[in-house]
Formats: sequence, structure tokens, C-alpha cells
Amino acid sequence: MRYQILGPVAVHRAGVELPLGGPKPRAVLAALLLDANRVVSEERLIALVWGDEPPPSVRGQLQVHISGLRKLLGAAVIERRPPGYLIGVHPGELDLDEVDAAVTKARADASADRPGAAAAHLRAALALWPGPALGGATEPLLAHAGPGLRERRVSLLEELYDAELAAGRHHDVVGELRGAARENPFRERLHAQLMLALFRSGQTAEALHVYGDVRERLAAELGTEPGPLLRRAHVRILRGDGPAATVPRQLPADLATFIGRETELSTLDALLRRPGGGRIAAIAGTAGVGKTTLAVHWAHRVRARFPDGQLYLNLRGFDPGGTAMTTGEAVRALLDALTVPAERIPASHEAQIGLYRSTLADRRALVVLDNARDAEQVRPLLPGASGCLAIVTSRADLTSLIAAESAQPLALDLLTAREARELLARRLGGDRLAREPDAVDEIVARSARLPLALAIVAARAASHPGFPLRAIAAELSELDAFDGGAPATDVRSILTASYRTLGPVAARVFRLLGVHRGPDITAAATASLAGLPLPATRRALTELARTHLITEHAPGRYALHDLLRGYAAELAELTDNAPDRRAALHRTLDHYLHTARAADRLLAPGRASIALADPVPGVTAEVLVDARHALAWFDAEHPVLVELVRRAPAEFDTGVWQLVWALATFFDRRGRWSDYTASHRAALDAARRLADPVAQAHTHRGLARAYGRMGHYADALFHLREALDRYTTTGDRIGQADIHGNLSSILERQGHHAEALGHAREALRVYEQAGDKAMQANARNTVGWLCALLGDHDEALRHCEQALTLLQAIDDRYGEAVTWDSLGYIHHARGDHARAVDAYGQALAGLREVGDQPNEARTLANLGDTHRAAGRPDAARRAWQRAVDILDELGHSATDEIRAKLDQDAESH
Repeated sequence: MRYQILGPVAVHRAGVELPLGGPKPRAVLAALLLDANRVVSEERLIALVWGDEPPPSVRGQLQVHISGLRKLLGAAVIERRPPGYLIGVHPGELDLDEVDAAVTKARADASADRPGAAAAHLRAALALWPGPALGGATEPLLAHAGPGLRERRVSLLEELYDAELAAGRHHDVVGELRGAARENPFRERLHAQLMLALFRSGQTAEALHVYGDVRERLAAELGTEPGPLLRRAHVRILRGDGPAATVPRQLPADLATFIGRETELSTLDALLRRPGGGRIAAIAGTAGVGKTTLAVHWAHRVRARFPDGQLYLNLRGFDPGGTAMTTGEAVRALLDALTVPAERIPASHEAQIGLYRSTLADRRALVVLDNARDAEQVRPLLPGASGCLAIVTSRADLTSLIAAESAQPLALDLLTAREARELLARRLGGDRLAREPDAVDEIVARSARLPLALAIVAARAASHPGFPLRAIAAELSELDAFDGGAPATDVRSILTASYRTLGPVAARVFRLLGVHRGPDITAAATASLAGLPLPATRRALTELARTHLITEHAPGRYALHDLLRGYAAELAELTDNAPDRRAALHRTLDHYLHTARAADRLLAPGRASIALADPVPGVTAEVLVDARHALAWFDAEHPVLVELVRRAPAEFDTGVWQLVWALATFFDRRGRWSDYTASHRAALDAARRLADPVAQAHTHRGLARAYGRMGHYADALFHLREALDRYTTTGDRIGQADIHGNLSSILERQGHHAEALGHAREALRVYEQAGDKAMQANARNTVGWLCALLGDHDEALRHCEQALTLLQAIDDRYGEAVTWDSLGYIHHARGDHARAVDAYGQALAGLREVGDQPNEARTLANLGDTHRAAGRPDAARRAWQRAVDILDELGHSATDEIRAKLDQDAESH
């Protein structure tokens, strides 16, 4: 397959062009190819193809175009990946990728002072770009992506002519440069290149004439004078092309194995196009994440744009082996690099800074200020000239540079798993990795995808080519394994350099974060962990975030990568005694337990609760105001809660089974069956260790519900019988009624409707005797539902309407929604499609309010059936498609029946 977007949008298979159709399918394909191998959301596709005012049927149109492209290209080429689609493109299939590969080779040759080879690669790249990109696509896509691609092509031309001039081919490119300058009358770089080519070809008068023409055009049409680049070219020609001073080339060597960071590199590239002066990139991130590597790599990529030099200075802000460089030392080093004579350097610090900036005033230079302690250390060293650009890297927060100097923020994160494997492959070879894929995955995981850690492991593996990777992976359980033999390549040393900058409160909070079991944490949970007031905790978290020892990866949520967590735990072990660490874990468990119980009450107000002990002192529980807030809290915290259940010591068994009990409603609403079963199995182990029949009864019942939802009916019945036995032993009549209700549900799913009805009636009888209105209403709905399944629709309607009245009286929104679904089914069965649609609408509103997505999908499927029966096929398709989308988003496989209806409907049309 061969995809083309750098010209007319086209696809060729085995040399034959495939029929794409009109502008919209071409635009859909092109929009996917611009982000090849990455998910493009439906919203973005619609905006790119249809613009700001898409038609009401736009999603249907998009699906039609996607379906057509799948038939043309192959179903596996374009995948549905919520929230959108992904096109899989292999190396060599997309012209844009080939251009990028050629440009990468060209820049590597340019960095190695091979301008002729660089020019050859750039000509090969431009040969793949025959004309205006995205030809035949829609106007919105052209308006969005066209300007950037046009700018990119012109920039490649400029790079080409820089390389050709550096190779001495002045005569050869004069004609090409005349044409390029004529097509781009305001590109000063092209005109400066033309002037230089003419001058070096012996045409000085013509070169000066070009300058005069450009100057007149700029004055007449833009009201401006030529910029520094053209002015310098003019002066150099007048002076006979003699450089005034040595051009500094201070960049460290580029890393040959650099990988990934495409988004960050694109952000830096965009900075080149920012108008005006004071262009600054502020690269911040945790220790060892690759800030310097990125800065140096990009600086090498663009160094041809800064012909007056590239300055590099390590400010030693977090140097494990020394002290930070003073601003005075830094500015003197920069003046020395600019070859300013010693007799010209003034005595005062302020005057030296002024001289430094004056020296750069008319130059195009790149300044890399690496490893800054903070923004204040850097600020005096920033060039103010419009032709200059500064890159600042730091572990510290650089917000003040962003606010006061309009620096471009760039927060550098860990590598992706794919990038981490590619880093290892480049250093160790793909064949070695292919022989032990499981060991590679383990190395990636234990290195936390931290570039420095991966580099250290790769170095050890490269030094011992005979060692199996699984043996190297097995060594990575301690921080000692990530020592590269020097302070700058020892993970513990570089983390210690950051830790030593913390105040005592922030340092203690950091250590205790190593005790926390979950992948991330909120401020309130951190306050409980540390036993601190919330304001003091927020200040400590802010300090940790500013030094990048934690990351605020979502608003109010903080995380540490695994090596940081291991380092924090190591410090806690050395600094904080065992009772303090145990107390911190106890406070954390109580925080999540009491908040989860409160959240569960908001989600299921009618559910009988369990008794909890009061939280220990120092716990700051989250404040939840309503069911939506509760569901959002569960959505955010469930990975933390699952991990806490999995790893809590046996001394906290009571809290573990109670926490799992509080999670059951959420797991059920969200359809998280694997988490549901795993956590309940852990809770059952805890309940057995406690020899607590009440805990065992509740947990057996919860586990049975999960197995029933998953269709594992034998397992569900086993656990229900175990639960019933313990409820009977403890004399819990309500618990026994609950089991009868659960047995009814399992038997219904197995098709034993009459037997299920008997259990439902028994549950209803007990609830009525106990006066439990909420459970009585739910049981009555179950009785009505089963009567409907048995064909007794009048009896079914009576029970469900009574249930609805009870539920509305106690404001049980979830119970109401489920009962409205039953009423929709009953009205459909009675042939009253209008009332069925209305009932299903009420059910969907309630289910969306409480966040029950599995039941929402089921109700949508039923609604589709009603629409089809009522002769509304379009409405039926929309309902079924939405049901499939929800189940796909949840990762559920139970969509075959609904997809079959969609396929059958499509065939009939």
C-alpha cells in the first residue's frame, strides 16, 4: 500500500490507484494519515472534514465514509479505537513519513559537516512532495493543515539551499533560488541565500540589487525594514564576506540513539515560527527523564537556522557532585564563548549582562541553558534579540518564565512503553530483544520508562552480550541496579540531589508517599497519609511538584513513577520508624474506607449499610455532595482502591473487606467485572482469616453478583448458597431475603423464569415484613419483570407501577430507572410502542444520571427493538449503534446480538 498526501490525496495498491471518491472520504483518510498510527477522535475528524457547522447527520456520514474506506483498504487497516479511529501505516507506506526519514538523514549529515550528502537527502525529500498537499480534500482540512504543510515545504527548501551553499554549489543553485524567492517574496531567508549565492558566484552588484528590491517591497507593502538576517547578509557582502569573530559551536554531541518525543519536537519546531523576540523554550521534568537529551537533539536539528552560533552552558542547578553556577560565572562564560576580548568586559555584573545581550543583539544564535536551579538563575542569561532562541531545562518549576517572559512550557514525561522498547532496541539490537520479549517488558516496567534508567540497563546489557536479558531484568529490584558508575548516571544520586532541596514537611510527605499503595493520590488522601491539615499538605505537594519529585498529571491528582516511589519508600524505611509508617497506612485505609462508604450511600441510598469503626485521628475524608460527585470520585480512585485491597497487610483485613463491600455498587454500575471479582476474592480471603461469618456472607454475596453478571452461573450459585448458609447461621433475615433476590436474578438469566419468580416473591415477603421500603420496591419490580417474561403482562404492569410509586416516594433514582426499563419492556410486549419509547427514555435519563453504563446499553438495545417494531428503522439503528459504542468503550464482548441487528438492518436497506 502506498499513501500520498503531499499532493493529491491518493492510495495505490501494487501500483494501481484506488478509487477514493469525493472530497469527504479523501479528507477523512487524509486526516487519519496526518496522525497515522495514533487515535484521532470522532470530534476532531468531524471538525477537520466538515468544519465548524457540521450537519445533524454528521456522525452517520462519518461512519459511512469509514466503512467505505475499510472496504477499500481492508477492515484491519482502520481500527475503531474509542474515542475515534486509528489507521495503521507501515514504514515506507506514507509519503510524509518518507519525507521525515529523508530529512532526519539530512540533518544527521549536516551535523556531521557533510553538506553535500545532506543536500542529496533533502532533494529526495522534496521529490516526494510534488505540489500543494491534501489535493482533493475538503476546505476545512485544507484550511487547518494546509498552511503548516506549506510552511514545512518552504522550510525544507531553505534547509536545502543552506546545505547546497555550504557544499560550495553557488553557481548551481542561483536559478533555483531566483524561482523560490519569486514564489515567496517575503521569505527573508531565501532572499539572503540568493544574495549569498550571487555574491559567491561573482555577481556582487546583482546580490546588492536583490537586497534593494526586497527592501523596497517590504517598505511598500508591509511598511517595515529588512530583518536582521537580510541586514547581516547585506553587510557581509559589503565587507567582502569576512566573518567578524569565531562562531561558537558549543553543543554537546547529539545522541545517535535518540527516539520518540515527536510531540515535544513539534512544539519546539512551532517556536521557530513565533513572531517577535524573546523566544524561549522551558523544558521541565523529573530527574533522568531526558531534558538535556531532548534540548541537545533539537538544537542539532535546527542549528542551521542559527548561523551566528550555538551556546551551551550547564548551570549545575541539581548537580550531584557540586554547587550551582552563579549568574556571574555564567555570564562570564557566555562572553568568553562569544570571544569578547577581556579588556572589553566591564567589572560590574549588570554591565556584563548588558554587554552579553548587546553582543547578541544583531545575531541569530541559539542559547541552551541546561540544568537550571530555578527561573531566577536563568533570567539574566536570556537573550533579548529577535533572531535568538533560548532553551532552558530544569527539574524545578519554571512557571515564572512562562508568565513573565512568555516562555513556551514543555513538561517532559516518561517514555511510552513503545518508545522505551525502541530505546533498548537501538542500543541492543532488535534481534536480541525479539528473543526475550517478556524480559524486555519486565525491564521496561522496572525501569519505570525513565530514559536514564533504561540507558543504564542497556549499557550493562551491551557490556555483557552473553547475559540473558531475563537475568538482567531480575537484578532490577533495587535502586542499586540503576548505577551507571558516576554521579550523573546514578539514579539514586540524581534523585537525592532533588530531595535535598526540600523543606522538612515536604520531605516527610515525599517519604510517606512511598508507603501509599495506589498509582496516584489527591491532596485530601495525602493529608490523611501524613496526618497533616489540608493547607499544609497542599503547600508540601506544591513544593514537590515544583521540583518534579511528583507530577500533577490531572487537576488535583499527584503521581510518582515507580523508581521515585521506590526511592521514597527506601527513605521512609531509613528515616521513619515502623509505627509511624504503619499509622500512615492505617490513616490512608480509613480515608478511603469512610469516603467510599459515603460515596456508596449517595449512589445507592436504599442499600443496607454496614457498621464501621470511627476513623483514626488525622484522617481527612473527601466531602462528596451528590451521586454524580460520588461516581466521579469512584471513577478517579478505583485504581488506587483496587491496589490498596490487593496489597494491604493482613492486620488490616477488617478494613479490606469493608472497603470491597463499599466498592460493589460502583463496580456494578460501571461494569468493571474483573476488578469486582479480584477485589472480592481478596476480601473473601480476609474474611476467612478473620473467621467472621458476617464478613464472609457479605463477600460471598458480592462475589456471586459479579459472577452472575459475567455469565458464570455455577460459580454464582455456589457463592449464593455459601452466603445463604452464613446469613442463616447469624439469623440475618434481610440478608437471606437479599440472597433470594440474587437467586432470582441468576435463575432468570438461565431461563428458569418460574423458579426465579418464586425466589423473588419470597424476597418481597420478607422485605414487606421488615418494612424496608427501598428493597420492597426493588423486589416488586423484579416480580413484575418476571411476570412479564412469563407472559402475564397485566400482573407485571401492576407490580412495576407499584414499585415505581414506592421508589419515587423515597427518591431512589437508580431503582426508578431500572423500573422504567421494566415498564418499557411491558408496554412493548403489549404493543403500546409510544408508551414503551417514553418509558425507555425515562430509564435512560435515570441510568445516565447514576452512571450505569451496562444497563444503559441494555436499555438502548431494547429501545432499538421498539423503534424497529414501530416502523422507525433510523431511530432503531441509532439506539443500537449507541449501545454498541458504550459496550465497546467498556471493553465488553456481549455485542454480537446487537451488531447482528445492525447488519441485518443494513442488508435490508
